[in-house]
Amino acid sequence: MPIAADELMLDELAIALAPFVADAAIFDGWSPTAVRAAAEMEGVDPDVAQLAYPGGAMDMIAAWIGSVDAAMAEELPAPALQAMGVGQRIRAMLVFRLERLMPYRESLRRAMAIMAMPQNAARTARLGWSSADLMWRMAGDTATDLNHYSKRAILASVYASTLTVFAQDDSDGFADSFAFLDRRLKDVADFGKFTARFRRADAESFSVMRLLGRLRYPAR
Repeated sequence: MPIAADELMLDELAIALAPFVADAAIFDGWSPTAVRAAAEMEGVDPDVAQLAYPGGAMDMIAAWIGSVDAAMAEELPAPALQAMGVGQRIRAMLVFRLERLMPYRESLRRAMAIMAMPQNAARTARLGWSSADLMWRMAGDTATDLNHYSKRAILASVYASTLTVFAQDDSDGFADSFAFLDRRLKDVADFGKFTARFRRADAESFSVMRLLGRLRYPAR
């Protein structure tokens, strides 16, 4: 069904059109040419479509990430996730995201190159944090203390490092990517079990958890 552009605000149009821009970006890169191709494919006025991405490539990429976030929230509803443990919920969401990106790996590689540019570092970090925050909220996390921040930072790191492997993965069925993801999640689970001992040490005058929360978990 064509996108009803006249019924959408520009930010909504950006997200609705983003998967088609990603499809065109396989050949045209994250460029106005890709936006025009996507718009013509979906029956959207190309000039209006261009207005939806005033910041150029990073706006297109951010909208694409937003479309993956929206699809994840829609296709993995709370009742389905509640039947799983927390770790399983997080893995299910990460697997969903990888599967969603499988047809767009060339676009992903191009997007990652743009996101890695120094001028885009801050926005890239915010986008990673936002997706990690959504995953934790969907998983039922209600932490408001230091845990809130450390969980999101660690998950964003796991996802980013997995995407790096996934973008170059030529193994059958992306087996190497899923194996890497499972190793990273196990590392995080083991780290969580270790630090849980310190949370029980209420009498400590020095907060080990506060120190650990400031550390970045190393990527592999």
